[in-house]
Amino acid sequence: MDFLIDSARAEDAPALARTLLAAWLQTYPNRDAGINEAWIQAHRGEVVTSEGIAQWQGFIEEVERRPGRRFCRVVRHGDEIVGFLCGRRAEAVSLGPMYMLRQAQGRGIGRQLMAAFLAWADDESISLWVTAYNERAISFYKHYGFEDTGERQMWRDRLPNVRMTRAGDAKRREDQP
Repeated sequence: MDFLIDSARAEDAPALARTLLAAWLQTYPNRDAGINEAWIQAHRGEVVTSEGIAQWQGFIEEVERRPGRRFCRVVRHGDEIVGFLCGRRAEAVSLGPMYMLRQAQGRGIGRQLMAAFLAWADDESISLWVTAYNERAISFYKHYGFEDTGERQMWRDRLPNVRMTRAGDAKRREDQP
């Protein structure tokens, strides 16, 4: 069965919520940080409640209404959503959330999602937050020209995050010798 990158639809909201929680459960447990399944359920479990699903549905509807301001692509595998990448454009472009379940990793799908996102972002600078111990994600973002800004944030007093930015295409061309 193939993987398909597609626009998110309002009816995808429950599946997006489940995928987000599943990705957190796969990605973030960390004994040193004191993050286990119970902590994740306590701090992210609300995403699969009716309120959390309604937030996803609202975001997707906004993507449909304002495609120049909101971005969201999903990875479909049969009837499941196994990954997604969303973003926003306000004063600047922000990337996130982006998650891929293990079954979708290592297949080039993340590269395809990023290519679609970078095309949407045009030549603008992009910023994101990534968990400091998520080395796979940090390496992925570095491959696309994102750099650590040195800015740090502790989410819910436990999850250490790093700010990364990618200069817009015009700025990157200026910096090349």
